[in-house]
Amino acid sequence: MPVATNENTTLEQNEDALENAVSTERFLTFTSDGLTIGVSTNYVTEIITNHVITVLPLVPDYVKGIINLRGQIIPIIDIRLRMGKPEIEYTSTTCIIVLNINSTNIGIVVDAVQQVVDIDQSKISAVPVENQQELINGMISHGGRSVILFLDCEQLIQAY
Repeated sequence: MPVATNENTTLEQNEDALENAVSTERFLTFTSDGLTIGVSTNYVTEIITNHVITVLPLVPDYVKGIINLRGQIIPIIDIRLRMGKPEIEYTSTTCIIVLNINSTNIGIVVDAVQQVVDIDQSKISAVPVENQQELINGMISHGGRSVILFLDCEQLIQAY
């Protein structure tokens, strides 16, 4: 039997690392109505706190209005209301996550931003049919006791 050389071992380790890198994606996690939700950092442009939202007439209640961000007009959606949850008063932890989805900029109001985590996409499960929520396309157990739900950004702009 041939003995593996260091060169072969290193090559195999590099292939394993590349495979893990391909299946791993970074997600920004945030809370909304007690749920932990993740959004791919590929969509996240920036996080804004303390920005004035201009209210628009004749729009659904979940469309909070628009903001002018360095000359760009961005519609703002309260993700809590968009998912049919009760409205709450905004606090010091409330912020806007600006997303760029298929060249469309949109802001979502969230209760609080948590952290950026690396998630192995192969471990993301489908949401059970009886518990499905609009705008959520997967979930994963994280840290033993918590679950991260994943925001379906494509559906967010289609439904908006």
